[in-house]
Amino acid sequence: DNVVMRQIGILLLCCISLLSSGAQTVPNLYREVDQEKMNHWVDSLFDAMSYDERIGQLFMVIANPKSDNRNMQRLMRYVNEIKIGGILFHKGDPVTQVEVTNRLQKASRIPMLVSLDGEWGLSMRLSGTTRFPKNMMLGAIEDNALIEEYGKEVGRQCREMGIHINFAPDMDVNSNVDNPVIGLRSFGENPEAVSEKGIAYARGLESTGILSVSKHFPGHGDTSEDSHETLPVVRHNRARLDSVELLPFKRYIYDGFAGIMTGHLYVPALDKSHKPASFSKAVVTDLLQKELGFQGLCFTDALAM
Repeated sequence: DNVVMRQIGILLLCCISLLSSGAQTVPNLYREVDQEKMNHWVDSLFDAMSYDERIGQLFMVIANPKSDNRNMQRLMRYVNEIKIGGILFHKGDPVTQVEVTNRLQKASRIPMLVSLDGEWGLSMRLSGTTRFPKNMMLGAIEDNALIEEYGKEVGRQCREMGIHINFAPDMDVNSNVDNPVIGLRSFGENPEAVSEKGIAYARGLESTGILSVSKHFPGHGDTSEDSHETLPVVRHNRARLDSVELLPFKRYIYDGFAGIMTGHLYVPALDKSHKPASFSKAVVTDLLQKELGFQGLCFTDALAM
């Protein structure tokens, strides 16, 4: 676990060193680690890394959790040639995923970060695992301590699987009934409630050492198009974005959680260049990192979308 946290430290140090000296929130997971040991491990490993290995750390590939020779040869090329920093598995079963994870970690000179796209736990991706309710049902729970306990259990199961990062919670505010891609994945239509539920889930996850990643920044709730197929446009002005779409992410950042995923969204009020938010300096660097003070890890949504 210490090795994984130190590897996260490599990426966090890179992020923090690039930020301005404005008001910023250091992620709890980073702050709670033994700084001296982490810095020693990070520096010694980073100094010994080749240029290709350093670049490879920025990439997390999506792969099939299959142990057949053809698939394993492909995955081994990712590890040995591309020097990938992490992996996100497609749907599969727990036993095979653990087998593949162990083989890849053994082959990788630098410990890889293993992630899960598990907004409602392992069952979103892995067969035969505990089926928890989706977020919209959890949004009806009044006692947020229950959601925190749920987050702890998801975190415990992730640790059993050798998973370090969960791409959750979804903190989109579900304000458009015609949204084809968010819907049940959201905790609801009230920004305050979405903030409270999402933070409770993140707190539970990170209490077990699993890095949480809120998504889809700057907010995918009020769209009527699917970002897997096209580039949705969010047409609200900055005042509306601040009070609705951005509010849950601001609360998440200020409470010191560790990861944020940017969405493939066009938001003219934030960047008129027609770039997706995930590729936009105005959104990721200027807004998320500098203005909102986020010092954690930034992930883009899947590049195959």
